[in-house]
Amino acid sequence: MKLRNALLAATAIAMPAAALAQPVTGPYVSLGAGGTYIQDQNLTRVNIPALGAYSYGTDYNGHIRVDGNVIGSGAVGYGLGNGFRIELQGDYRRNTITGFSSLNGGGHEEQYEGYVNVLYDIDFAPFGVPVAPYIGVGAGYDQVKFENGHAVGASGVDPIFIRATNTQGNFAAQGILGVAYNIDAFPGLALPAEGRVSAIPEAQDYHGQFFGPGVATRVNFRTDNTINYAGIVGLRYALFQPAPPPPPAPPPAQQAAPPVAPTSTYLVFFDWDRADLTARARQIVAQAAQASTHVQSTRIEVNGYTDLSGTAAYNQRLSVRRAQSVEAELVRDGVNRSEISIHGYGESNPLVPTAPGVREPQNRRVEIILR
Repeated sequence: MKLRNALLAATAIAMPAAALAQPVTGPYVSLGAGGTYIQDQNLTRVNIPALGAYSYGTDYNGHIRVDGNVIGSGAVGYGLGNGFRIELQGDYRRNTITGFSSLNGGGHEEQYEGYVNVLYDIDFAPFGVPVAPYIGVGAGYDQVKFENGHAVGASGVDPIFIRATNTQGNFAAQGILGVAYNIDAFPGLALPAEGRVSAIPEAQDYHGQFFGPGVATRVNFRTDNTINYAGIVGLRYALFQPAPPPPPAPPPAQQAAPPVAPTSTYLVFFDWDRADLTARARQIVAQAAQASTHVQSTRIEVNGYTDLSGTAAYNQRLSVRRAQSVEAELVRDGVNRSEISIHGYGESNPLVPTAPGVREPQNRRVEIILR
């Protein structure tokens, strides 16, 4: 329950809206501070020898009552670009001692911790969620120091006093759950909030002093595993982040499409089943040839057609002969043959749609197109 409450509190701290957060890439540094709480530490052995007229017994079992206080944390790490991060973390905790078992106590307990953490950023940005949650585990070293930890009580009517000023360290491990928000205005800067649970799994032996009426002696005591909870908020800065991309350039002004070169078309008509030019046909060809010298034409197309009388194969050949006749006349009128392209289309594309076999004069034609 204590762990759950700590994690819920850390999440609640981090709920303000922020920019979409991305997993960390490259080196980074972080600093944070928050609150810490330590479970009561069980005393599995307190050795108080019998001295003089007083016998306090040996192997007294009890617990140390400790209230949480503050934690400061710093880390340097590296994001691998695939969501995983590796970091070195250092912490300082300070907890207040309130008693030894039934005895009222005082002083404080300090912890100095160093961890190697492996973390994984969960990228929720593609789903429109403005957070980057992360989880992690760590292993390292935790040194616990009792700074004037003491207890005052009474055995019958005689006052007694126990004091511990010893330091003990051991292997430690931790679990991490957090969320982070990126700040758009400062590339690489993020606001993380996280909850941690850490533990020293092995028992630890301490030395202290015992004072009773007429008694002053050294005592030994042992605590079992130590479990800490912490909620931390802070700042994280990813180094060497690229500057945000400049805003997109405005689209270029729409340019008017280049004018399409005008085309001129001249129609030359033929008698039925004939490919030679009439007098009127020669006049039209001459007009086209003269026009080609006055306009900026790139090519001259000469396309021959027939009506729908006769067979398709015959009409195809006839349309080519008609186009050749017009080409030859254009050349006689001064047009360079290299500028002319001819095609025969037979009975396709009639000007006037008719039934097969109909002799339609307007379909017996050659089109001269100046482009």
